[in-house]
Amino acid sequence: MKIGRITGTVTATVKDPKLSGAVLLVANIEDAEGNIQEEAVIVADTCSAGPGDLVLLVSGSAARLAAKNSGLPVDMAAIAIVDHIDLKTSSKGKN
Repeated sequence: MKIGRITGTVTATVKDPKLSGAVLLVANIEDAEGNIQEEAVIVADTCSAGPGDLVLLVSGSAARLAAKNSGLPVDMAAIAIVDHIDLKTSSKGKN
């Protein structure tokens, strides 16, 4: 899984028929501190996410296993909206 921030939506009127009804979003993949690792990936939405939402992303075959994506030709899916990330700081090097 990866962390992503939804930045927009995609409208495609001509597409694979299996994608009819699928909501497609644009997301930036981020690290846990919010730094962008990869920009503008297209994800299938399974959790009613919208612009600005922080989401969990799955890719590859896991993206096609999500309930709303069963059998869809997608490579990445937003499967959860993140409420909170709690990062523990390391005590290494501290006295």
